[in-house]
Amino acid sequence: MTANNTTAGCRFADYFVISGLDLETGLEPDELSALCQFLQASKGRDGAGRVSSSTDEGENYEQSPLRRTFKSKVLAHYPENVEWNPFDQDAVGMLCMPKGLSFKTQSDNRDPQFHSFIITREDGSRTYGFALTFYEEVASKQICSAMQTLYHMHNAEQYDILHTSSTICINSTESNSDSCSDIPTGMTKLQRFNSYDISKDTLYVSKCICLIAPMPFMQACKKVLEQLHQAVTSHQPPPLPLESYVYNILYEVPLPPAGRSLKFLGVYGPIVCQRPSTNELPLFDFPINEMFELLGLENVLQLFTCALLEIQILLYSQHYQRLMTVAESITAVLFPCQWQHVYVPILPASLLHFLDAPVPYLMGLHSNGQDDRSKLELPQEANLCFVDIDNHFIELPEDLPQFPNKLEFIQEISEILMAFGIPPEGNLHCSESASKLKNFKGSDVVCDKKNGNVAGSALNTYELLKENETMARLQALVRRTGVSLEKLELREEAGSNKDLKVHCDEEELKIHQLNIQIREVFANRFTQMFADYEVFVIQPNQDKESWFSNREQMQNFDKASFLSDQPEPYLPFLSRFLETQMFASFIDNKIMCHDDDDKDQILRVFDARVDKIRSLNVRTPTLRTSMYQKCTTIDAAEKAIEQRLAKIDHTAVHPHLLDMKIGQGKYESGFFPKLQSDVLSSSPASNKWVKRSAPAQWRRKDRQKQHTEHLHLDNDQREKYIQEARNLGTGMRQPKLSNLSPSVIAHTNWKFVEGLLKECRNKTKRMLVEKMGREAVELGHGEVTITGVEENTLIASLCDLLERIWSHGLQVKQGKSALWSHLLHYQETKGKKEAVLGSTNSTGIIQDLERRKFDCPAMPPLKISLTQDMRHIQNIGEIKTDVGKARAWVRLSMEKKLLSRHLKQLLSDHELTKKLYKRYAFLRCDDEKEQFLYHLLSFNAVDYFCFTNVFTTIMIPYHVLVIPSKKLGGSMFTANPWICISGELGETGILQIPKSILEMTFECQNLGKLTTVLIGHDNSGLYAKWLVDYVVVRNEITGHAYKFPCGRWLGKGVDDGSLERILVGELASATQEPDERHCRTPPMQQSPSMIRRFVNITPTSRQKLNTGQIQESVGEAINGIVKHFHKPEKERGSLMLLLCGENGLVSALEQVFHHGFKSPRLFKSTFIWDFMEKAYVYFESLERIELTQEENWQTRAKNFCKFVAAINGAPRNIGKDGKFQLLVCLGARDHLLHHWIALLADCPIIAQMYEDIALIKDHTLVNSLIRVLQTLQEFNITLETSLVKGIDI
Repeated sequence: MTANNTTAGCRFADYFVISGLDLETGLEPDELSALCQFLQASKGRDGAGRVSSSTDEGENYEQSPLRRTFKSKVLAHYPENVEWNPFDQDAVGMLCMPKGLSFKTQSDNRDPQFHSFIITREDGSRTYGFALTFYEEVASKQICSAMQTLYHMHNAEQYDILHTSSTICINSTESNSDSCSDIPTGMTKLQRFNSYDISKDTLYVSKCICLIAPMPFMQACKKVLEQLHQAVTSHQPPPLPLESYVYNILYEVPLPPAGRSLKFLGVYGPIVCQRPSTNELPLFDFPINEMFELLGLENVLQLFTCALLEIQILLYSQHYQRLMTVAESITAVLFPCQWQHVYVPILPASLLHFLDAPVPYLMGLHSNGQDDRSKLELPQEANLCFVDIDNHFIELPEDLPQFPNKLEFIQEISEILMAFGIPPEGNLHCSESASKLKNFKGSDVVCDKKNGNVAGSALNTYELLKENETMARLQALVRRTGVSLEKLELREEAGSNKDLKVHCDEEELKIHQLNIQIREVFANRFTQMFADYEVFVIQPNQDKESWFSNREQMQNFDKASFLSDQPEPYLPFLSRFLETQMFASFIDNKIMCHDDDDKDQILRVFDARVDKIRSLNVRTPTLRTSMYQKCTTIDAAEKAIEQRLAKIDHTAVHPHLLDMKIGQGKYESGFFPKLQSDVLSSSPASNKWVKRSAPAQWRRKDRQKQHTEHLHLDNDQREKYIQEARNLGTGMRQPKLSNLSPSVIAHTNWKFVEGLLKECRNKTKRMLVEKMGREAVELGHGEVTITGVEENTLIASLCDLLERIWSHGLQVKQGKSALWSHLLHYQETKGKKEAVLGSTNSTGIIQDLERRKFDCPAMPPLKISLTQDMRHIQNIGEIKTDVGKARAWVRLSMEKKLLSRHLKQLLSDHELTKKLYKRYAFLRCDDEKEQFLYHLLSFNAVDYFCFTNVFTTIMIPYHVLVIPSKKLGGSMFTANPWICISGELGETGILQIPKSILEMTFECQNLGKLTTVLIGHDNSGLYAKWLVDYVVVRNEITGHAYKFPCGRWLGKGVDDGSLERILVGELASATQEPDERHCRTPPMQQSPSMIRRFVNITPTSRQKLNTGQIQESVGEAINGIVKHFHKPEKERGSLMLLLCGENGLVSALEQVFHHGFKSPRLFKSTFIWDFMEKAYVYFESLERIELTQEENWQTRAKNFCKFVAAINGAPRNIGKDGKFQLLVCLGARDHLLHHWIALLADCPIIAQMYEDIALIKDHTLVNSLIRVLQTLQEFNITLETSLVKGIDI
């Protein structure tokens, strides 16, 4: 919007252009439009082999000549060229008259049509065009007779088509005579086409006058053009020749300086424009009310959300100005962000292939008003927001998050719209409401007795809202969210301020007021949501040069910390918004600005507002709440505009007679003449506004000032940076508006292919770094540091990228998801091949055969099958759409670490790829495709649970395998084993295991990541002793296998007498699988994963550690728990692993109590629990408790006794080590561990059972142990139900 505030040597307009019919070349069909219609018609033929009927209505050769499009030319432009803005003939020609020339007769509507357009240069700066198209009588006899000839040919063709369509055999004279009865209907159809007769009708042709300007003063330019048009259509000639007015606007009217207003004269009256100062919102002169009237508030907010998340947006309307108004309005309210991608509000017919662009875009497509949405075939719709402006309708992509505080936001905007008489649900008849806006005054409503308002009383907006159905529904929701609905006083309108006389009409003032009020409310949302954004900006610690060169690898914003500060409902939207190019560019801009002088206007304005909010919230500077803060800046902003309009700062030189020869500037009513180029080609020498002597490079520097002066780099580096910054996004801001040659299309598509590959590389790198953390990546190992919300966002954006890649260069579009469509084609061809081969075995049978063949107790790996994974997704009833299925399949493949492999397999069917994709498609560029698959391969370095964690309610088959020790007589085992599996999302309950095979598959609702297995038996039969090595449980959909090591006996009178044990599991890494397949029973001492406390059958076999090592292991165990609780909730792993797993708290405290434990007598094991029971007996003796004076001591002793008694009295057979484990876990839960250690250290039983060197006898060491355990007090530890079953404390 403000890209070239400083360009154009301060001129209001750079060029005046006339476009229309070139009499020298005559009537040329517009090949581009014809080609586009041909492409539309041939879409049915491409790729699929279907041929569409050639007699369909609407093809160019069949259209009546008056409805055909012909080539328009730029007839003249003044001046010839200006160095700071070279004239782009192709672009201006296409955008002035995007449809080409059109012809009409006296019976058609010939009202002039105004539209604006935009040309984006390669450096991202913009030029604005304002065009008025009107109709002139065709004076040339040749053109009229050419049109008559075209009609004769057309009628003959139509007659043939109508004549032959009703006959069966063309050559048969009989059938010709039979069909005579049909001819009258055919003739009546012809009458409809035959609408031009040279002798009766007057022929008119379109012509366009246009201003090219550096800034979008839309209202002023529209008035200039309308007054010029009025001058040639009025019966009286204008006061001065037209050249005088054009010369004046080109050379004598300056741009108003920032914060000032300017008045200049048109042909018939004064024209006023005003420009915001550098501390106000940037210039925006389009009527924003039209967007709300055309779409309705709800739709506008959805479109706004799509724009912020950089979703592809396609606007669709028959009116060019509507396309431009909606596009400019929606990008204006993005402040302080700016749209970074392809931006073409009016897409010329020659660039329709750009809809194939696999990048975010905001484009406007002209509809002919006849085709409905269903006929419009778009290359990709998985991530498209389609806005049918004329029909008040918007189609949204799936999974669009809700904008934060949406209901309160709607309420606030509604109040403003209602105050201006605009219904929040929109108004399809935009022109009517414009006149309503003109005549509407809030004070009228207040004083109108019919509205039930007593004069002077406050207008109750809520009452107005209540009458409106949509708003009533929203109000009900708002009320539930607790927003107060007290009567809202109508703001005293500054427009009705009697003291201020403004220099513009009422309607224009209303547009200015509404624009600024709406924009202030939108800007306020960002100011509130990002009030403390500066705290999270990561300033680079190297010099700027190296920062630029490594920009893509650098993190510029601490997203995880920022999100952890946000209210929960904001997260789905914010986590996706922080990943956008527009947010990254906004933060980059912030990093590069050292101080206020460096900042560009947008950043300066935003930062000033943020500072103001923070100074108001001094008491709680970074406290984030979801309390809705209404906008408070409206009055000041509105006042600034009104003051500029009331007191005009500058008046331009008035139009005057030019030094023209006699006979020049002749007036002819009804015709806009070619102007005298000699008087319009040069500017006055002494014009203080136009510094034409300034060399071009200074102007170029001026234009780049906002990007570059703050960089403190020399010019070459600066140029290099600017180029880099431009390419950082998609590499293409706007297509080159040029002729449609195959080489241009090929080059464009090549750019897209390169852009997609770059985006894929950046996305994979970003996801890996987030998942593993920077240091971890450098060290080659990772710790999970990514939030659930953020991981979801990144994976969703990867899915969008895959959809865009799969949509690029499609032959024929089928369904909304191009990826799923390709997968279905593959599944179908694969199914046919399998049917031919006659492979009827199901995968389950094959696996069983494998197991018998190898006679291997360990689980064989799951068969890798792309189609099997598709079937899993197809079986999930909750997923209804193709886009949803494609995303679920991507998530499953990511979790299985098969995404790259599956896609490689999918693309290995070259015949299918050729059938579905054009030659230039990304998927048919072999080298790029290989690199793309290689980037995806890097995801295999980390574990994702993006399927398991998202589809939490689906049914999943699990496979369980128990591996007993063969060495110690497991085969004689007679009891009935059972198992209970717990995960982060739930548990199975008790499941009986068939004792003959110790293996089974069962189905239950998704358990999430598995954490523990409770395994036991019923102690029945002669030999109820069972030594279990480990248990493996596998999720049969994701293939994740968890290993639960045991290495202990279950049975009475053996080991610690336990009949059930809790085993803590860990995900088995894929590399272990091959080893496990060959090895029936891992040797207990050698396998690294078996060095745990479960391995040791007796305490004596434990490795002896010194007190230093024991203290260290306790410290690490506590540290792990503290870290766990300091992570955001969604990031935390399994707490059970930290308590009961290897190196967990139970294991560390076992080492404490084992240290210096007196050796047991031969053949008799003693356990720590024996010591606990003796201590319990000692504390229970009432005399001892009565002797003690200290009350605290008594409470602790009673507590300890209560817990030990409860554990001993539980109806469970968990054995002595199991009981100790339970005591530690309960003590940690209830924050009693440090009390119990102090209690036990003072207990006389210590002397009997521990040697003098024991850690528990060393007071210094015990005190430090107590201090470490006290850190657990601040955490709320929750234990799994499987652990505390039967314990009622």
